[in-house]
Parts: sequence; structure tokens; C-alpha cells
Amino acid sequence: PCWRVEDFVVAQECTRCSSFQAVSARAGGPGGGGPAPVRPLTGPSRLQKTVTECTPTGFIEKISCATSKRDEFKSCRSAVMEAHVFWRFVGTMMCVAAVFAVLVVCRQRVLDRKALEKVRKQMESI
Repeated sequence: PCWRVEDFVVAQECTRCSSFQAVSARAGGPGGGGPAPVRPLTGPSRLQKTVTECTPTGFIEKISCATSKRDEFKSCRSAVMEAHVFWRFVGTMMCVAAVFAVLVVCRQRVLDRKALEKVRKQMESI
């Protein structure tokens, strides 16, 4: 890929792959778990060559390499997607913290009740 060996300009910002591209990437993409190789946007099967870049993140950006003057698609990470994932994580952690806080309060009440019962029994035995 030209973007690994030469300077490039982002021609189109990071955008979500279309449903067609995502499905095509899953159906015709490589079987491995690693990122797919970036292919140039030339030739008759231009769309089929771009969809493999959708596989790693579901987002692609169009880049123009300075020296070779080639346009390629490159997998990218969307800032919007990252923010969404972050806030989902924060919300999940807040819910988990609230559940455990309630459990701690309930457990403390049980322990307090047992301690009071023990003191009451000791007082009765005197």
C-alpha cells in the first residue's frame, strides 16, 4: 500500500462502510483475523477491491498518495464510534457500581442486624 511508504492526503474523512460493502467484505474477505491488505481503486472490480478494508473496523477513509498519485481506501477508526464505545463503557461501569453499592448497603444492614441480635442476647443472659 502506498500510504505505508509515502506521504498521503486524506481525500475523504473516515466514514462507516455501507451495508453492501460490509456484507461483501465478510463474504469475500480473507479468512484470517488480521487487517486486510489495502488495494488500489483501479480496474473493473473497483468496489470489490475496496470492501476488504471494511473488515477490521467497519470504517474506511479515502486517501491520495502524493508520489504515486494513487487513490486507495484505508481502514480507520472513527472518533464518533470511539466516543460511543467509551460512553457505553462508562454507563455500564456506573450501573455495575450502583448494583454493588446496593449490595454493600444490604450486606451492611444484615451484619448490623446480626451484631445487634448478638448484643441483645448477651444483655439478656446477664
